[in-house]
Amino acid sequence: MPDYRRAWHPGGTWFFTLNLLHRGGNDLLTRHIDDLRAVVRRVRAAHPFTIHGWVVLPEHMHCIISLPDGDTDFALCWRLIKGGFSKAVPAEEWRSSVRERRGERGIWQRRYWEHLIRDEADFAAHMDYVHINPVKHTLVARVADWPYSTFHKLVEQGVYPPDWAGSAGVEALGYGD
Repeated sequence: MPDYRRAWHPGGTWFFTLNLLHRGGNDLLTRHIDDLRAVVRRVRAAHPFTIHGWVVLPEHMHCIISLPDGDTDFALCWRLIKGGFSKAVPAEEWRSSVRERRGERGIWQRRYWEHLIRDEADFAAHMDYVHINPVKHTLVARVADWPYSTFHKLVEQGVYPPDWAGSAGVEALGYGD
């Protein structure tokens, strides 16, 4: 079995990517955005964390969160979010025989990507990456046009200008393929 190493840093700030199991043409996350938001609210109420940036795309999501001082258990938060979302949506997906035997849904990839944010420059770069992602995936032409993002709240707070990356394109910001 692989030895997955996690960065257990009490009160740390992390960048995460979570993917649906079947990505191509799957819009489950945006189609059930209200269910996802409700699950995240419930998990945060029981296991607090701060959301710095979050974007939900049709079949994956990116976020930057911080845990309270002394807390390292982001894995619990993700287990509860993924499980809560899986229970909230109709069981319409194809499941492998392995997942059926284990009583698992066929919604999420088992693992997720996590990166411990190291400094302010790292934080800023990952915040930009989170918010440019809908443009990078050609879902919209402008960051402001994607509704499932903390970008709008951050504009209200003065963190980003409303037209951030509006005409620059992902290549100019260094996020092109």
